[in-house]
Amino acid sequence: MRFTPRPYQKLIMQHILRHPRGMVWSSMGTGKTASTLFALDTLKRCGEDAFPALILAPLRVAVSTWPDEVAKWSDLGLTIQPITGSAAARRRALSTPADVYTANYENLPWLTKELGDRWPFRTVVADESTKLKGFRLGGGGGLRARALSKVAFKGVTRFVGLSGTPVPNGLEDLWGQYWFVDSGLRLGKTFSAFHQRWFYPERVGSDPHAVRWNAQPFAQEQIEERVRDVTVSVDAADYFDVTKPVENVISVELPPAARTIYRRLSADMVAELQSGREITAANAAALSGKCVQCASGAVYTDDAGHWEEIHTAKIEALKDVVEEAAGAPVMVAYHFKSDLERLKKAFPRGRVLDRDPFTIRDWNAGKIPVLFAHPASAGHGLNLQDGGNILCFFSLWWDLEQFQQICERIGPVRQMQAGHPRPVFIHYIVARGTVDELVLKRLKTKASIQSILLESMKEKEL
Repeated sequence: MRFTPRPYQKLIMQHILRHPRGMVWSSMGTGKTASTLFALDTLKRCGEDAFPALILAPLRVAVSTWPDEVAKWSDLGLTIQPITGSAAARRRALSTPADVYTANYENLPWLTKELGDRWPFRTVVADESTKLKGFRLGGGGGLRARALSKVAFKGVTRFVGLSGTPVPNGLEDLWGQYWFVDSGLRLGKTFSAFHQRWFYPERVGSDPHAVRWNAQPFAQEQIEERVRDVTVSVDAADYFDVTKPVENVISVELPPAARTIYRRLSADMVAELQSGREITAANAAALSGKCVQCASGAVYTDDAGHWEEIHTAKIEALKDVVEEAAGAPVMVAYHFKSDLERLKKAFPRGRVLDRDPFTIRDWNAGKIPVLFAHPASAGHGLNLQDGGNILCFFSLWWDLEQFQQICERIGPVRQMQAGHPRPVFIHYIVARGTVDELVLKRLKTKASIQSILLESMKEKEL
C-alpha cells in the first residue's frame, strides 16, 4: 500500500522536518505514527545524519504497532527492529542493523546502562510523551525519565514528542515533557522556576504545609505562547467530518500458547487449555462463540459459567487506549461476563453501566473514567453523549442492531444535538487472524453472517 498523506498528516510531517526538536499533539486515530515514519523516511532520503532513530512507546505499541506500520507501506524505505524481550534478546536486537529501533519505556534504564558512552541514537521519538511529564531535575520523575535525561542531549540531534492529550492533569504536566525538547529554555530551567512563574499555592485544610498549586489566570495563554514555535496541534474537529465517527482498528497478536489453542479449536472443534481442561464446540454456532471468546482472552469451560483466561493481549491494548485518552472518559463495549470480570480487575476505577440512574448521571457529569457497557444494555433511549466521545470495542459480536445502538449512544448526531461539536472516536481491538476480523467485517459492511461464514470457509485458517 502506498502512502497518501491527508492534510493534517502533511502538517505533522512538515513540523517534524522543520523542527529538529519539537512536540506533536495529535489524538489517536489521526495517523501520527505513519506521519512520523514518513518524516523519518524523508530525512533518510535526504541523507540527514538522523539515524539510527529510537522510538519509545508502551510495550505493545513498541512490539507491534510501529513495526506493523512500517510493513504496511510499500513506499516506506525504513528498516525497524524492536528492542524487547529478555536481556539476551535485547542485546541481539541492538546488534541487528536497522534505521529505527523501538523500545518500551520500562527498558530505558537498562538501555542507557547497556550502551553507556556508546549511545548511538541521533533521533529519539517519545510516543506517549506524557510518560515523561513527571521528570524533575535533581532526581524526581521516576527511573525511566531520569535515564532518558542523561542521554537526551548526548548526540541526539532530533527529538519528537507525540501525545494525544499532553496535559491530562493540568498545565503542570508540560514542564517535564518540554524539558526534553529544549532543556528548560522555554518553560524554565527547573520545575520550581516554572511553578513560581505561572502557579500560586492554596492552602488545603488546617496543615500549613498542605498546599495545592493552581494556575495563574494568565498561565495557559503565556505557556502556550512560549511553546508555540516548537509545537503542532492537530484538532480533529478541524479536519474530520464531525457527522461521521473516526474509526480506528487496533490489531493485537495472540501469544503463542493462545494461538495454539485457537488454531486447534477452529480446526478440530476441541482444544486443551493450559490448565488441562478441555473445551469442545458441538456445532458451527458454538464454535463461532468459542472462537470469539478465545480472541477476547477467556473461554468458558462448562455450562455453569466457569471460565479460564488464556491471554491478556486485549487488556494491554485497552490500557493504551485509556492512557492515551489521558483522563477523557472512555466507554468500553464488552460481550461476555468473563470479559467484564477481567475488565473490572484491570481497571478498578471503572464502573458498569447498570440500571442505577446515578450511573448514567455520573457518566454524563464526567465522573466515570471508564464505563463498561454491554451493547444489549446500552440500546434505545439512553442518553450518554454528554459523558464522552470515545467508544472502544473490547470484544465483538455478530449482532448488528446492538452494535449500531451502542455506537449511537455517543454518536455524532447525539453529540451535535447536545451542543458538542466534537468528533466521535470508535476503536476496535481486534485479535489478528481470528474470527474478530470476520465479525468486524460483518459489522462494517452489514453483510449477512451466513455469507461471511461461507467466505471464511474458503480460507485455510481463520
